[in-house]
Amino acid sequence: MSQDIPRLGLQLRSLLRANGELELSLANVEIAAPGPDELVVRIEGAPINPSDLGLLLGPADLSTAKSKGSADRPVFTAVVPAQFMKMMAARVDESLPVGNEGAGVVIAAGADTQSLLGRTVAIFGGAAYAEFKTVKAADCLVLPEGTTGAEGASCFVNPLTALGMVETMRREGHTALVHTAAASNLGQMLSKICLADGVPLVNIVRTPEQAALLRGIGAQYVCDSSAPTFTDDLTGALVVTGATLAFDAIGGGRLVSQILTGMEVAANKTAAEYSRYGSTVHKQAYIYGGLDTGPTTLNRGFGMAWGVGGWLLPPFLAKIGPAASQALRERVARELKTTFASHYTAEISLAEALQPDTIAAYNRRATGEKYLINPTKA
Repeated sequence: MSQDIPRLGLQLRSLLRANGELELSLANVEIAAPGPDELVVRIEGAPINPSDLGLLLGPADLSTAKSKGSADRPVFTAVVPAQFMKMMAARVDESLPVGNEGAGVVIAAGADTQSLLGRTVAIFGGAAYAEFKTVKAADCLVLPEGTTGAEGASCFVNPLTALGMVETMRREGHTALVHTAAASNLGQMLSKICLADGVPLVNIVRTPEQAALLRGIGAQYVCDSSAPTFTDDLTGALVVTGATLAFDAIGGGRLVSQILTGMEVAANKTAAEYSRYGSTVHKQAYIYGGLDTGPTTLNRGFGMAWGVGGWLLPPFLAKIGPAASQALRERVARELKTTFASHYTAEISLAEALQPDTIAAYNRRATGEKYLINPTKA
């Protein structure tokens, strides 16, 4: 049954008006009493992932940012350039909650979920930048005793994405992986998974410092795209590992093309005979991020057996089904403080998340910088 819960709670909302003004604000929303199979969670941590920024800020021009309102109820505005408004048409004049994932304590439970009262759970599915959320118990991940909201806040997006990459590799018949922007929180998790599971992984980073970070956690194949030897380093790693599947977080530019070309060179080194059409080894690259929003450029020197597509976590989980998805979640829970531990640059309140300087900081999406919203923080 439902316990005493607040009638209202603060929730971060993103609104894009027809005139191109994006507005972020905190709204008081009603907290629904839990149904028989539901829980009310007091959210204690919700990370700001790159996947959240698309809804939170969209293509807003932050140089036009303005702040108004009070210290505890700020309102942030910025202008979305006219050329981007057509692709944003579906969300115009609709105030939307933000935050893909989070974690917190169950403060109220329905008749069928009383055993979860007081437990810390992770949630997924939106509206996590809020003080409270009513959710289906089946959509939560019950965390081990002693886990804090901050420790469990990033249970879904990065861990399940990393595990999903390895699972995709296995299901599609590949035996090794390539990953870009590999020094990120997600990239470090993927490195640890591949080391534990014996999966060869080629890590592509952008600075010597990022390369050192990955080597420090045991990564064997690390290629720095800023090095003059990058092409040779990448090709050499692809020859040794035989990787034919890549997951790219960058999106724009020539990197996907360079990876496919390197895979083709590696395949030809072991080919039994020459073919004018290139190797028959299928090379696949999935773009799952947009750190570079410019065009993806392909210089097609990698034969005819290749593919480039998009990859997103929710459709992948739907494709593999509830049982396989649950198995991945259970691994996350078991390894939450080791393989899937997340580290944060700063812990901020809901109000602080709307300050222009803070928005500029987390919108940089810099490797090694990750912000956590704690709605209980004053």
